[in-house]
Amino acid sequence: MTLPLPTSLSPSKVSSFKDCALAFRLSAIDRLPEPSSPYAAKGTLVHRALQLLMFEHDPGERTPGAAHAALERAVPEVLDGPELADLALTPEERAAFVADAAVLLDNYFTLEDPNDVQVLGTELFLSVHLGTLHLRGIIDRLELDANGELVVTDYKTGRAPSEAYEQTKLVGVHFYAFLCEAVLGRRPARVQLLHLREPIAISTVPSEQSIRGLRQQTTAVWSAVERACEREDFRPKPGRLCATCAYRAYCPAVGGDLSLVPRPGAALPAPATPLPLPA
Repeated sequence: MTLPLPTSLSPSKVSSFKDCALAFRLSAIDRLPEPSSPYAAKGTLVHRALQLLMFEHDPGERTPGAAHAALERAVPEVLDGPELADLALTPEERAAFVADAAVLLDNYFTLEDPNDVQVLGTELFLSVHLGTLHLRGIIDRLELDANGELVVTDYKTGRAPSEAYEQTKLVGVHFYAFLCEAVLGRRPARVQLLHLREPIAISTVPSEQSIRGLRQQTTAVWSAVERACEREDFRPKPGRLCATCAYRAYCPAVGGDLSLVPRPGAALPAPATPLPLPA
């Protein structure tokens, strides 16, 4: 018996497979839903506010006040939708949640002046076929710099990585540079991560070598996924991520039972302990 191949891979799924093959399988192949994460929800909220700020306001109008108005508009769009219903925030938690998102927006203005950004698109979906692999990704922001060159920007609302892990975290935006070159025919001159919590900016210049390396790495991961599906062999990788993994109930490495995986469409059991809200 073999498992069906996932229909596509995203940069995050490539990273997921490398982190833990079993978690990848349960997410990408079995398609088990994960409980809503307050961290992810805050990221979605801030991304939406920045999207509204950049795309609905002309240069000269992108002020902190406009950003806060965009956040106010984004709150019901994001927090009142069915996808986040299980967050179940109390009024006090919701107020603190939105207030912290406002702090992240204020921090954004210390990293750059949005009025100087020549936006080409936000939340852009790009995809490319590499043999049997369909690679896809969503770019937070694509813009032109003062020299008319492409720049890929990725917003981050969590903690910035330590210096030792900085290049690892840049792999994702290098993927987006690869997608830009494959789809648009132009390699971005720069890719950057804007970490809004600290706030700090991390940037790098994609090269022919980095693009080629990502292509080889992604192709190798896809070959490993194909083999794992053929053999039905997705092994867990115990580590620090296990403590917050939504799939612990099914993971034999932490006492779970893989035979309990529900049929497609069934709800995932609630975690044993609630996820803490970010400060």
